[in-house]
Amino acid sequence: MLYWLAQTLDFHGIFNLVRYLSFRAGAAIATALIIGLIIGPRFIGWLRVRQGKGQPIRDDGPQSHLTKRGTPTMGGLMILTSVIVSVLLWMNLASIYVWACIFVTLGFGAIGFLDDYDKVTKASHKGLSGKLRLLCEFVIAGVAAWLIVGQNGTALYVPFWNGPAIDLGPFYFLFAAFVIVSFGNAVNLTDGLDGLATMPVIIACMAFMAIVYLVGRADYANYLGIPHVPGAGDLTILCGAIIGAGLAFLWFNAPPAAVFMGDTGSLALGGAIGVIAVSAHHEIVLGVIGGLFVVEALSVIIQVFFYKRTGKRVFRMAPIHHHFEQLGWSEPTVVIRFWIVAFVLALAGLATLKLR
Repeated sequence: MLYWLAQTLDFHGIFNLVRYLSFRAGAAIATALIIGLIIGPRFIGWLRVRQGKGQPIRDDGPQSHLTKRGTPTMGGLMILTSVIVSVLLWMNLASIYVWACIFVTLGFGAIGFLDDYDKVTKASHKGLSGKLRLLCEFVIAGVAAWLIVGQNGTALYVPFWNGPAIDLGPFYFLFAAFVIVSFGNAVNLTDGLDGLATMPVIIACMAFMAIVYLVGRADYANYLGIPHVPGAGDLTILCGAIIGAGLAFLWFNAPPAAVFMGDTGSLALGGAIGVIAVSAHHEIVLGVIGGLFVVEALSVIIQVFFYKRTGKRVFRMAPIHHHFEQLGWSEPTVVIRFWIVAFVLALAGLATLKLR
């Protein structure tokens, strides 16, 4: 909005800073952070009153989690409020990439909200039907993929290879939708401990903030040998807003958590990162930067696959963060060590920018 005003009213002097992408990205971080910190206490209080018993805690999970009963969920609403207000304030309203990302973020957030609402009202951890959730997610992701493909084509770029891109043609729509949906659910599965998903999401967004800025600049993209995506630089605003909102939420989600983000937040944030990666043509690099989320999702797939066929478990409990809890690691130990892994993987993902 402010960028449009700067262009329309021809701002001069210090107000001309609004035209600069770097300034707006920094402003988006600060705006989302401030909004989150301001609305947090009242929002959490409102959730406590509305939800009563809070998020249902599984009896078959780690026994230490039983002390968390009564903690409200749906804190993702606080994150989404901060993100959307900040993005709309600082974004370029003409950017189709940002609108596609907002569509996925709000769409996945709505699905997560309905799931959380179902869990809270029924006092059950089951929520919505998995098939219904996936169907709705693929429809939303498919629309976003269609919007993005109309701008940057159907090419798949492979890191560590300086050869021509692979044109997937119509199959790219399915591939892009799969990336968005799978990453949304991967982050959702990771959100099982206080602060576990929040900081890796922030770290991933910091990495992609650099990536989308570089791919949006023809000079930097040509120098690094990465795809140039005109207009993708505007996604730095969204990345910045998620970083700011995530930091504000972490203030209240740090152990012992005063609120859980729930599916409302985790599904929305995962979908947002997925669609950012698709927009920047860095879908494969997403698997490196978001490797922690990938491992969490794979641990669940492996556990279910082997248990159904052999009746035996590969891990003591899935997702894998619960496995380490069952091994005797304390919750803060699991969380901090997983943060370190997420940081190292983000650096590895950024290294692919030059290793081509």
